[in-house]
Amino acid sequence: MTRTRSLLSAALAALVAAAAGAAAAGGTVNLYSSRHYDSDDALFARFTEETGIAVNRIEGEADELIARMQAEGANSPADVFITVDAGRIWRADQAGLLQPVESGLLAARIPAHLRHPEGHWFGLSQRARIIFYDREDVADPPQTYADLADPKYRGMICIRSGSNIYNLSLLGAIIAHEGEAAARAWASGVLANLARPPEGGDTDQLKGIVSGQCEIAVANTYYFLRGLAGRVEGLSESIDRIGWVFPNQSTTGAHVNVSAAGVAAHAPNRDNAVRFLEFLASDWAQEFFAGQNHEYAAVPGVALAPAPARLGLFRADSLNLVVLGENQTLAQQIFNETGWK
Repeated sequence: MTRTRSLLSAALAALVAAAAGAAAAGGTVNLYSSRHYDSDDALFARFTEETGIAVNRIEGEADELIARMQAEGANSPADVFITVDAGRIWRADQAGLLQPVESGLLAARIPAHLRHPEGHWFGLSQRARIIFYDREDVADPPQTYADLADPKYRGMICIRSGSNIYNLSLLGAIIAHEGEAAARAWASGVLANLARPPEGGDTDQLKGIVSGQCEIAVANTYYFLRGLAGRVEGLSESIDRIGWVFPNQSTTGAHVNVSAAGVAAHAPNRDNAVRFLEFLASDWAQEFFAGQNHEYAAVPGVALAPAPARLGLFRADSLNLVVLGENQTLAQQIFNETGWK
């Protein structure tokens, strides 16, 4: 019996040592992230549990992290850069901060329009930028983005500034679909229909509806869903007053954008970085990654989280999101020249 206990103890010790060795062998992946969600801790813990690779996370605003990576140059410890909006990850790519990745798994799971054609970055979750309206005061809400410029909505609209990346990407999509002249006319028309000068974030636009400052707002879906979940003071209490429209359902589909990630150009742990991105494309990680912020998974077929499911199904724009970055400078020029703040 004593010998059996000794053998079991030795075996257990060997297993513990092997596990510790595997974790050590797994190494690390250094993540530069502009996502600020505590829930991501559970995501990273699961990755470490499955691979033995520890996740070191550095958080900051996207532009700050881009500037940091530029300053660090070839000595940057960054392995993965992750941010929100295709326009921001496009900026990082244009600065030479990302490298191409060839991954059959990522190519098979992430739809082509949600990733860079040469694998410089991959969309990991989606949000739609749609139209919200006051159910009590608006009998015929806009059904398309073009409708937002219709004079019948004069003095009714709340929207963020023309320098906001979400609006730059939306206008970039309009440029791609309709051309520069139509995009310029749209920007002028929406500006004329504003209930107040652009101010605040998307939540503030929705609060503008419940406070009576405006009857129509443009916002990303997850801001509304946070209010619907009862987590936003000054919005949740009156959230039932707000209706929504997924625009352009008979034409291009609703404008969507992504949280996206790419492997850093000088990644010291490149293989671990690729493995991390592939993990984020798994069914479990997709459901968790998107669901924690009330977003939609990037991988088709992954179950909707309960919150976005309440908005119903919709047709999404299939425009390749690289175009949003390519049209960003022109979009900013249009906003500036038409008088947006």
